[in-house]
Formats: sequence, C-alpha cells, structure tokens
Amino acid sequence: MALKVLTALDSAKTQYYHFKAIIIAGMGLFTDAYDLFCIPPIMKLIGRIYYGSPRDPNKLYQVPQAVTTAMVVTALLGTVIGQLLFGRLGDLIGRRKVYGFALMIMVLSSFGCGHSICTSRTCVLLSLGFFRFLLGVGIGGDYPLSATIMSEFANKKTRGAFIAGVFSMQGFGILASSTVTMIVCSIFNRVYGGNTETPHGADLAWRIILMIGAVPAGFTYYWRMMMPETARYTALVERNVSQAAKDIGKVLDISASQITEEFYTASQNSPPSNYSLFSKTFIHSHGLDLFACSISWFLLDIVFYSSNLFQSQIYKRYLSDKHKVNAFQEAFEVARLQAIIAICSTIPGYFAAMYFIDRLGRVKIQIIGFFFMAISLLAMGIPYYSYWNNNTNVGFMLLYGLTFFFSNFGPNTTTFIVPAELFPARFRATCHGISGAIGKLGAIIGSVGFLWASHYKKDGYSEGIGMTASLILLAGVCLVGMITTYFFTRETMGKSLEENEIISNVCRQNETVGGTV
Repeated sequence: MALKVLTALDSAKTQYYHFKAIIIAGMGLFTDAYDLFCIPPIMKLIGRIYYGSPRDPNKLYQVPQAVTTAMVVTALLGTVIGQLLFGRLGDLIGRRKVYGFALMIMVLSSFGCGHSICTSRTCVLLSLGFFRFLLGVGIGGDYPLSATIMSEFANKKTRGAFIAGVFSMQGFGILASSTVTMIVCSIFNRVYGGNTETPHGADLAWRIILMIGAVPAGFTYYWRMMMPETARYTALVERNVSQAAKDIGKVLDISASQITEEFYTASQNSPPSNYSLFSKTFIHSHGLDLFACSISWFLLDIVFYSSNLFQSQIYKRYLSDKHKVNAFQEAFEVARLQAIIAICSTIPGYFAAMYFIDRLGRVKIQIIGFFFMAISLLAMGIPYYSYWNNNTNVGFMLLYGLTFFFSNFGPNTTTFIVPAELFPARFRATCHGISGAIGKLGAIIGSVGFLWASHYKKDGYSEGIGMTASLILLAGVCLVGMITTYFFTRETMGKSLEENEIISNVCRQNETVGGTV
C-alpha cells in the first residue's frame, strides 16, 4: 500500500511552490551555462592581453591550444568530481544538507575566477584554472541534487516539465552571459575610444564578466537553505513519515487528511532495501538503467560540448578581421552571435522540451533529438570545404542553430531528467551523479578532441583532420546515441518514482531482448 504522503505528491495540483522550486533549483544550472558561454569571448580578451607579441604572426592574439584545453579540462574534471561526491552525499546525509554548500562553492569560486591573484600571464592562468576547477566541483554537485529534488517534489503528471524547467535555466544563463559580455565590452570600448590597441582595462573587463555570473546564484542561497528536505527522502530513506508529512504541508497546499497515515510500518511501501550500491542485486535490478543513462549522456556531451565550447571556431567567418577591431569589439561579436543562437534556437528548444516531455515521452524525444542533430551536422560537415567555407550566408547558421534546438529538444534535456526518475530514493542522487560524471568525461573527449581535430595548420593550431571529418564524426556519435536510446532506455512518463523502481525490478527479472520498455 502506497504512503499517503507520496500519493499526495504524485496527485498534487501545480502550485506556486513548484515554480519557486524551479527558480531555486535552476540557479545552479544558470551559473553553469553562464560560465560555459562566457569563456569563448573571455579567451578572446585574454588572447589580446597576454598574447599580443607571438613569434609567429599567424598566432597574434591567439591563446595557445594547450592553454585553451587546460581551461576546459580543469572545469570539467571538477564537474566530474562534484557530481560523484555530492550525488553520493545527497543520498547518505540528505539532499538539503549539501544543497546550499554546492551553491556556495559556485558563488565563491566565480568571484575567485575574477580575482585571479596577479597580472602576470602565468600567474593569472594558473589561478584562473584553479578557481575554474572549484567552480566545476560546485556545478557538478548541483546537477544531481537539483534534478533529484525537483523530481521528488513534482507530481507524476507534470514531473518531466518541472525538471525540464529547472534545466531550461541554462538557456537564460547563456543569454545572460552573452548580454553581460556585450554590455561590459560596449562600456569599456566607449571609455577607451574604440582604438585597436589593447588597453589595460581589458584585464578588468573579463574579470567583471566572470564575477557578475555569481550574483544571481548568490541571491538564491537563502531560499535553498529554507527548503525542507524532500518528503520522499524523509519517508523512504530516513523512514520518518510523520516528519515528511509535516514538511510537505509547509510548502504545498495539501489537506492533512491526504498525508496523515492511519497506520505505518517501516517496511510499508518499500521494496527490500538490504542491498547496497553496486551489489549483485543492484546491478541486476538497475545496472542496465544506469548504463543507458550514462551512455546516452556520454554520447550527447561529446557532441554538445564540442559545439558549445568552441563555437567561435565554427562561425569565425562571421567575425571581423582581428587586426581591424580591438579586444572589446572582438569579444562583443562573439557574444552577439552566442546571443542570437540562444534566442533563436537554444531557448526555444528548452521550451519545446518542457511542452512535449510529458506528451511524447522521454525516449521518443531523445531519439528525435539525436536523429535531427545528426542530420544537421551532416548537412554542415559534408559540403563544409566545398561550399560553406567560402559562402557566408544564413544557411550555415540555420543548420548550426538546429543542432542546438534538437539537442535541447532532445538528449540534452532528457539525459538530465531520466536518471532522476529511474532509481530508488536511496540511490537516486548517486546514480544521477554517476550518469552525469560519465557524461562529462564525454564532454572532455568532445571539447578537447574537437579543438585539436577540427583545425588545419593555417588556423594557427597543430594539424588536425579538419571540419568536415570532425562534423561527420559527431553526426556518427549522434546516430549511435539514437540506437542505444532505442534499445536500452526505459520510458518513465506518467509513472510515479516508486512505480518506476518497481517496474525496473520486474523488468530485469523478466528481461527480454530488443526495444524499450
């Protein structure tokens, strides 16, 4: 017999607190996207400041490949550690107890990035890398906690839309990053007269851009600390049903009769819980689900981060000659293109996912997203050098925008949602963290590999395989993601979290080959 408090959560009407929780939980994702998308224009500013006198004229104002790679990898490695660490802590001691701590790490390390200790090139880059690593730890910790908290507060009818709403805060983080960068660069450009020389003020500009990203997240710290522990964790993990009922009554408009248990025993509503993480029973019941979540996220992040972190290399034909513009103008142009992509494709993709996720289902949307991402990448990659490289038009940007639209109306959103729905309450944040950490390993492979592979020597980098081969390879990754989704990912739409757990156990006992469950 199901606990009343869980049944009440599953059937609760959409209320004010649901939307408040989306904002509170989403601020970590906002900060994540802000940090990710402010890096391309900031690297332009750093290149102007610290790489203005290279031995090779072709590398003027260009940050070396190894430095750019290090800036990316340090943050992603921090994210991997944060997802594993905070995901496990969220299950062991409670979501709420570590939630605010993850946010505080993000806020303080964002300020640390801007206050990178000194002004010499080596010192600045080392301190920036260190604080970006810490920022990654905080961001990584926020992923499993935000997804788990939102899934455990939401009702089963609109749970997907609520978790997608949390994730959609990334879109606003992207737009905020580009907007802040454009505003800061415009102000500094006006102050310094718009000449092509790089003024000392450029060193202040990139620091301001980084630090502003911490402000919105800092404002939500108080509300995170005021959030009660999720009722599912309190009832199912701590086995304190009366406290769960009290907590849920504080934030949701649910009558006492709906959540007060007439009779309760510790074993009620819970499957046998004597098996541990990665035990034979766990692997048999949840191993395939963990594999499906992890491999989908891994493949998605290879493609997603390849396009995101180094998109300036993709649309560099739309940028002015770096010898004819100053540092602020060059960074402004990169941020402007990012803002256009965000408004026209990224944010609409998030909204489409929110609308359809509880109508079409997670599996269908993930397959559709992977498929159309592959089509867009092939359409860009196959004729890249024979056509796109010599023809500046909106067609290429349209295809590039469609890649982002279908990643967000597709696997970028669903890989965040599904791990928060499939696993038992005592393993939920841990399994989400493991899935995300494996995904970020894909991000490291994708971003670093794409940076090194997509250039020719004439680009000022060591020779790679070029854009055509790189984009076709990414399309192939998307097709693999589509296939693995079809065969391994289970649908979770319309079921309670406890039903998904029970179905997982039953399905593994009666496992058959082929298709999705």
